[in-house]
Amino acid sequence: MFANVINWIDQRFPLTSFVKHELTGYPTPRNLSYWWNFGFLAGLVLVLQVATGIFLAMHYKADAATAFDSIQHIMRDVNYGWLLRYMHAVGASAFFFVIFVHMARTLYYGSYRAPRELLWWTGQGLLLLLMATAFMGYLLPWGQMSFWGATVITNLFRATPFIGDDVVIWLRGDFTVGDATLTRFFALHYLFPFLIIGAVVIHLVALHTVKSSNPSGIDLAHKDNIPFHPYFTAKDFYGLGIFLIVYSVFVFFMPDSLIEPANNIPANPMQTPNHIVPEWYFLPFYAILRSVPNMVGGVVAMGLSVMMFAFMPFLDRSRIPGGAHYRPIFKLQFYLFMIDMLVLGWVGYVPQTSSTTIIGQIATLCYFGSFFLIPFISRVEERWLIKRGLPQEVMTLIDKEKKEIAERKLKNSQRKGGKA
Repeated sequence: MFANVINWIDQRFPLTSFVKHELTGYPTPRNLSYWWNFGFLAGLVLVLQVATGIFLAMHYKADAATAFDSIQHIMRDVNYGWLLRYMHAVGASAFFFVIFVHMARTLYYGSYRAPRELLWWTGQGLLLLLMATAFMGYLLPWGQMSFWGATVITNLFRATPFIGDDVVIWLRGDFTVGDATLTRFFALHYLFPFLIIGAVVIHLVALHTVKSSNPSGIDLAHKDNIPFHPYFTAKDFYGLGIFLIVYSVFVFFMPDSLIEPANNIPANPMQTPNHIVPEWYFLPFYAILRSVPNMVGGVVAMGLSVMMFAFMPFLDRSRIPGGAHYRPIFKLQFYLFMIDMLVLGWVGYVPQTSSTTIIGQIATLCYFGSFFLIPFISRVEERWLIKRGLPQEVMTLIDKEKKEIAERKLKNSQRKGGKA
């Protein structure tokens, strides 16, 4: 009966061929490590967030007078409401953790380079959508930290030239963060996950067009690839098991560790918290904002700190494949960059003092310096490594690229000569 149903569908929609081509039979490099699991985990967390968010929306009241109480109603009166709320709150942090590891893997192995530039940029678009969704969702509990965090962040848009005040009013729906702000943030927070799903589809189409990269950075011949199922489905499910164990520990035993204590107090516009702290995944960018004394300069620096990743395909011009796999200087720079991100996170978390401001400014300079040094490091490191001698397959790829560049230059000169 099941086979008859599948045959009936196949006559009207290419279900079997689609599943075989895009899922089970998708050719995958045989040398993928567990670092490639995090893309699958990101998709899983997205499904969890959408599912729990839909059920929470059934009981939530997007009204300044009742929003905080509706959260308490969900936690105390709705059957398993506490579980839904904690799964959603922990899931937000899990989503960013998985995405950050996924991005770090891409940076480490140089998977943003040709021909995967569009794949990298669609991923950057996903990150921006995720950050916007998380920011709007953070206001919904209507606690002290939610209210004042939204007040501070929306106020930053005053730095927009000429129309700054109008932009702030448009974001808030009022002159201050209030009922109108809560209503529109709830509507957008509910809408954006479905936009993210659409962006994920585009991301997957781009991935399946250029195929997955691998730790060596050398694209394997078709005969050296293996089907995604059952080899990598088993690998992904093993990673899923580890993830669910850690996720469950946070949900059932320490859910409040990821919720700011001040957010358990109803929002009070007349009482400012001593120290306004965003969620941990915004801390490095918040530290960059605070490190610049001028508000306009701080907003520009914070925006650039997120957008700089999009320029990586242009900054890293090294012809040596594999990212840090064959490049010791690039590897050292990557580890220093990770340490710098942790320092910025700490600076964004602690109260601002003269000493933390200086540390933040140094860390901010190191952050941007890491990007601007990449073109110089790429050239110097490539010459040094070629002199030392690279594996034969790497040298073959470099020679092939040199030949292709020379042929393109010859064709361009011939085309210009013909036009003349």
